[in-house]
Amino acid sequence: MIQLPTVSAERDARGLEPFDAFVDLIAELYPLVHAHLERERHTDVGLLFRWAGRDAAAAPAVLMAHYDVVPVDESDPWTYPPFEGRIADGWVYGRGTLDDKGPLVVILEAVENLLAAGFTPARDVYLSFGGDEEVYGRAARETAASLRDRGVVPWIVIDEGGAVVDAPLPFVRGDAAMVGVGEKGVLTVRLDARGDGGHASAPPARTAVGRIARAVDRLTPGTFAPRTPPAISRMLRLFADRAGGPGRILYRALAAAPLLTARALAAMGGEPAALVRTTIAATMQSGGTAPNVLPSQASATLNLRIALGETVESTVRRLRKRIGDPLVRIEVVEGDDPSAESPTGNEQFALIAAAVAVSHPHAATVPYIMMQASDSRHYHAFSPAVYRFAPLAMSAAQRAGIHGVDERVEISELERGERFHRALLERLQ
Repeated sequence: MIQLPTVSAERDARGLEPFDAFVDLIAELYPLVHAHLERERHTDVGLLFRWAGRDAAAAPAVLMAHYDVVPVDESDPWTYPPFEGRIADGWVYGRGTLDDKGPLVVILEAVENLLAAGFTPARDVYLSFGGDEEVYGRAARETAASLRDRGVVPWIVIDEGGAVVDAPLPFVRGDAAMVGVGEKGVLTVRLDARGDGGHASAPPARTAVGRIARAVDRLTPGTFAPRTPPAISRMLRLFADRAGGPGRILYRALAAAPLLTARALAAMGGEPAALVRTTIAATMQSGGTAPNVLPSQASATLNLRIALGETVESTVRRLRKRIGDPLVRIEVVEGDDPSAESPTGNEQFALIAAAVAVSHPHAATVPYIMMQASDSRHYHAFSPAVYRFAPLAMSAAQRAGIHGVDERVEISELERGERFHRALLERLQ
């Protein structure tokens, strides 16, 4: 699977061949899945399998993953070529091993093994695999719409998201299975400015490039006020029970004071800050045609992850106010509002915790807010229980390899991931 370069951002150049080859490959590797489950195609790259359960009237479970990957910078120092699929010292190396072909594999392995054992789930199970998640594509959106139009309301949806991590916050001991009960919204905007062209020997006070640079510079991390979703307070209460020394007092105090929590996590920066505030990253800039020519146009692309409680509309209003320049045009390229929070005191969350107890018995199952966007965002509007969790232990170094260099997964974790999904499917009621 890793050897197939299913890079969705490069599909225009590569064509559909790697994606079609991936679909053919899973048919070859998982013959029982293809023999016993109904298969549908949604768009050119969306796959939906239906596994009929014992109770056709029961609301189904939906297990999700995506098989497209992000591009690779060929100049990056990978230990092994990113599309070689090298197996070495108990690890699989390559682009997509964690995001998201590894989590996809463990779903298919569990279903194939259960089919081989003659197992039938208590309720229908859908396997939804998208091939354009990394480019905010249509496959999952159209798959979800198709189910909704048929009146199918999933009892539970599980997609990529959190993982099993060690020492998730300072003072917290042991492993935690971080289950995303909500996810931030995603917004891509383009800032555009125009100016008079001409020779660079006589520049104006502010060029188009300078205007865009000033706008980006004004969008500091403090552009958006921090806020604490209820899931973060629940997370801190659970961490207080596993923290040593001053951590127990600290996390109990934070759990009881959402405003204090928001300020404290925002002050930490990085991942803790991203839990409680809308983030802004300037990811692309352009302008000018030659070193000695004044640019008549300049632009910058921003990627924002919108905190729960805000919307695309309110976020754009805040950007416009913070930039404070009517000559900078703000264009929304694409955007989705944050999800609602799914509950943790229900049978669905208890089911996830029970499966974690089988696959990773020393890990506590803890809710959190996912900072990235996933294909599951298309389900929260009509499904009451949407969760984001990849049942694999990932170190901080591994998580840095997602969309980065030397992405890799431990084979023993793939085995545990298969046990998670097998336990979850066996315990469906």
